[in-house]
Amino acid sequence: MSKLSPWLRQMAADNRTRTEQPAREALAPQFARQANQRMVCAFIRLTDDATLGEYGARSLAKVGNIHVANIPVNSLSAMAADKRVLRMEARPMGNILLDTVSHCINAVPVHQGHNIPQAYTGEGVVVGVMDIGFDLTHPTFYDRSMSNYRIKCLWDMLSNDTIGSSFPVGRDYVGKETLLELGHSRDGLDQAHGTHTVGIAAGSGYDSPYQGLAPNADICLVANAVSDNAALIDSALYDRFTFATDALGFKYLFDYAKRVNKPCVVSFSEGSSQDFWGYDQLYYEMLDSLVGPGRILVAAAGNQGNVKSWFRKERGTASMGSFLLGSSRMYCTLKSADAFEIRLVAYGAERNDTLTVPATEVWAAKDSLLSLPSFSAFDSLQVQAYPSCYNPKEVCYDLMFYANKKIGYDAPLSIELLGNDADVELWRGSVVLTTNDRNPQLCAGETIRNVHSPSSAPRVISVGATSYRDSILNVNGQWKSYHLGPHGRRIGFSSVGPTADGRIKPDVVAPGNNIISSYSSFYLENHPNAGDIKWDVAEFPFNGRTYAWNSNSGTSMSCPAVAGAIALWLQAKPDLTPEDVIELLSRTCRQPDPSLSYPNNEYGYGEIDVYSGLLSILHVDRINEVADYHTPAKVALRNKQLLISLSQPTEQPVKVRMFALNGHEVFSTQLPQGDTHYSVALPSLPAAIYAVQLDGCKKVNGSTLVMMGSGF
Repeated sequence: MSKLSPWLRQMAADNRTRTEQPAREALAPQFARQANQRMVCAFIRLTDDATLGEYGARSLAKVGNIHVANIPVNSLSAMAADKRVLRMEARPMGNILLDTVSHCINAVPVHQGHNIPQAYTGEGVVVGVMDIGFDLTHPTFYDRSMSNYRIKCLWDMLSNDTIGSSFPVGRDYVGKETLLELGHSRDGLDQAHGTHTVGIAAGSGYDSPYQGLAPNADICLVANAVSDNAALIDSALYDRFTFATDALGFKYLFDYAKRVNKPCVVSFSEGSSQDFWGYDQLYYEMLDSLVGPGRILVAAAGNQGNVKSWFRKERGTASMGSFLLGSSRMYCTLKSADAFEIRLVAYGAERNDTLTVPATEVWAAKDSLLSLPSFSAFDSLQVQAYPSCYNPKEVCYDLMFYANKKIGYDAPLSIELLGNDADVELWRGSVVLTTNDRNPQLCAGETIRNVHSPSSAPRVISVGATSYRDSILNVNGQWKSYHLGPHGRRIGFSSVGPTADGRIKPDVVAPGNNIISSYSSFYLENHPNAGDIKWDVAEFPFNGRTYAWNSNSGTSMSCPAVAGAIALWLQAKPDLTPEDVIELLSRTCRQPDPSLSYPNNEYGYGEIDVYSGLLSILHVDRINEVADYHTPAKVALRNKQLLISLSQPTEQPVKVRMFALNGHEVFSTQLPQGDTHYSVALPSLPAAIYAVQLDGCKKVNGSTLVMMGSGF
């Protein structure tokens, strides 16, 4: 049973208590596909592919010797005993990473100070988004002229329209007429998160300033299942919605891009906490195989940055601890290579109840699972020991508390780690680490080590959030404030590394506070008085429906901003790899906090600078005369004229120079001071990308890129 991840192990155990394991002969493939057969979607590593059919399982995708498969729950135990099965893992669906502190959110649609040169709009690139709550009819998903509908396909995992579908759950919809007739993903009446994130990554902005980062990119979508929309899932199909199903969603997006021969970046603003059981080992291997040249996956780091998530009692310290709060079922995880003791104290009005559990007692228990029937207000307490999936010399201990009411509220509960010769770490799991006057010394806890998975995966670009705007004027003329961080710095809720195995994450940050983007007309229609609707900054009619521009906050918002920026880079260099992106970030990011060294576990390499990244990809940063920062002036090409617009007149002349990407200067002129709009006739130049450098004063200094079309 050690081959099974904990959720599968519990599933197998629960199944054995209900019915005896059927013989293998009774599990023919045709029987396994019957509607009344409980199936789970899981990763499985095999030495022989024929094993799946023998147990009634069906492969949905394969990379190397790892399959994503639908597996009958009542065959899990038998498969775990089969030597050809090396590993099976699955965990339940994750959560959207919208900041849960408040639903009040707002902001700017693109990075502050990072204007995107007109030559790069995501043309020829696929932006994939897996999320919940898509309004397929929003006008921002057309191009700016409204002549090109850019959503190409949608796999709706929650769809009930499954007759003839080849998908393990739901079905897909392809083409403009089909998608517009569908109108929204199945959860679109009650969810709007995906409409917002797609708008940030690739919205055209329609008739508004709220343009996404890659407004001309093709869009491909997967509507998946998370805790927020799980009520729509038929209970018989519930176990088919796992991280393994999400991996199939990523594959669907990348496979579409491969079919149309375009590069692809995928944005994923969901996730779950990391663990030491190894829930993510096969998942990460699958993700590693899906990404590569022209295939980039970007994921939100999470919104737990304000939460005490971890503490460490070092060797030489006698004790360290904290108070705990949680639901009626909660857990935390300890990790150590040493022997130590756990002390729990429940504080009562007249007396305190104390329980001390030595680690050696847990090791000695059957299956290293120590069950304590009752303690104070708990119905039961279990301590499970197991080797860390990252370092088998370190032993992990899951403390699982069960009660008939919330824990730690009526009677305060503390945990202490004891042992002068022991080095022990505590990871919060689902508990809240807090303080209490009953013992002020128990105040341990740091707001670090809380990056979510799969953002924590080695080849996934992990994105944290920065803050700029603190308030917006809503559609009703009310100022709404949501200020959680200083200008341009990491916002407090943005999750912080390192990962469970000690790697630096996130990789990069981008604006994620008060971000304005598209919102669902179907959600607005069905929830006109919802709290998040109060953050609509505008509502407008289109094709007989009312749509909105709404502000939201979270790493859910910074993630698609980075994905859209990478789409622009892919347009310039379609074979970029995840490693190339990391290398670009290491050289071109803005470093918001100069007191830190980079990379670090708050900012990664810093805040993404789209323009500097483009200069680097195109080797323009090797031209000494071209600045690596964008000019504040607006520069455009029209009718063989270079048009330059300034916000204010300059007090001195402006020097204008154009460079080919090989560094050769192809044109120069000087503009007189005192004006705000200039039109400069250009010589005949080959179709290509050119760098334009302006020099004169702070109002104009900097560079931009322009593209000469053929026949210019």
